[in-house]
Amino acid sequence: MASTVTHEPSKESKDSSASARPGYGQLLRTRGAWTFLLPGFAARQPFAMLTISIVLLVQHTTGSYGAAGAAAAVTGVSMALFAPYSGRLADRHGQRAVLIPGILVHVLSGLTLTALALADAPLWALFAAAVPTGASVPQVGPMVRARWGVKLQGSPLMTTAAAFESVTDELTFVVGPLLATALCTAVDPAAGLVTEAALTLLGGLLFAAQKSTQPSVAADGHARVKHASALRIPGVRVLIVTFLGIGSVFGGMQVSLAAFSESIGEPGLNGVLYGTFAAGNMLSGIACGAIAWKVAPQRRLLVGYAALALTASGLWAAHSVLVLAGLGLLVGMCIAPALITGYTLVDGLVPAGARTEAFTWLTGAVALGQAAAVTVAGQLEDRLWGGAGFLVPMGGTLLALATLVALRSRLATRNGSRTVARGVGHRVPVAVD
Repeated sequence: MASTVTHEPSKESKDSSASARPGYGQLLRTRGAWTFLLPGFAARQPFAMLTISIVLLVQHTTGSYGAAGAAAAVTGVSMALFAPYSGRLADRHGQRAVLIPGILVHVLSGLTLTALALADAPLWALFAAAVPTGASVPQVGPMVRARWGVKLQGSPLMTTAAAFESVTDELTFVVGPLLATALCTAVDPAAGLVTEAALTLLGGLLFAAQKSTQPSVAADGHARVKHASALRIPGVRVLIVTFLGIGSVFGGMQVSLAAFSESIGEPGLNGVLYGTFAAGNMLSGIACGAIAWKVAPQRRLLVGYAALALTASGLWAAHSVLVLAGLGLLVGMCIAPALITGYTLVDGLVPAGARTEAFTWLTGAVALGQAAAVTVAGQLEDRLWGGAGFLVPMGGTLLALATLVALRSRLATRNGSRTVARGVGHRVPVAVD
């Protein structure tokens, strides 16, 4: 979460502002950036590994995708509910003070969940361990964004940094699921969660050690910024529904791709198929950060979301690896533009004092949609035909698209505000990444 303390633009940011057109290369030459980027990237990997590792382990020990999806869903719901509070604490007391205890709780609860699953514990026990596991997920991505804000305040490189962070998020969802699936299928079903805990501990502590780049906090750490809730803004509520649909794609794909790979006797393909989906997401995110958009973001969101719903609607009919990989790539390519444009709209819809909360609700909506999707998709895979779980991304995106079209007028930006058109704009760090 970004600190509420204001800073004078640094000499570094002024130098950046005066230089040539902002780009990724110039951004990565920012002094001191690599000190938090490298450990931050390592600490982000567990976030992308957690859900799929739980699904694969619990499915192995119970034989049920429904149970596996439910355990993963409890983790996702817990994360969505507790992360905003974690973000507020980071704003008030500093990142390090919140990050270190959260890391320790996450590692211990994750290992407990692993042990219970291997011991064939009842489902309610897995749920009990999943709650603290999800609630304590370290919010490293938002913390990295907050550190960019300190480094680049007043610089046009802020837009580039926001786009870069979006691409980094997508890269973790290429590497993370591939790594988790390879470990769970080739080493041991519990290897994914054990590695997730190890990376959280190592990467998280290295990131927390970079004290010089973390945002400062107010002298009175208990001071609160008073503002109206972002939920009172109609456009934010529309975007929440939109992001719930995006979450349904992530959750539905994770369970359904695992079930499809298992059904054809090639469980190792799960990571490849999900990696292809995530690669499409990452590539389109890179493009969105490089294009100088002239089309209004409201229109871009409508067109992009319609493309997402259309491609997601064909997943259930794919019965071959090549067709499913191709469709997964297209679905992934449609997700990043929708996410980025939605975040861009918040900059014009929400006053500065409520943007952190607004972004928390949006990313929490993705986590909540993912949690619901893994539950429903798991039940469909167990009770209906193989591939029935792909109906979840179709249904979720079509319902969200209908809401978006019906209420598109609510996305009109505030008078006098300016929405950054390039990339993700000034994307305020959020509590769930």
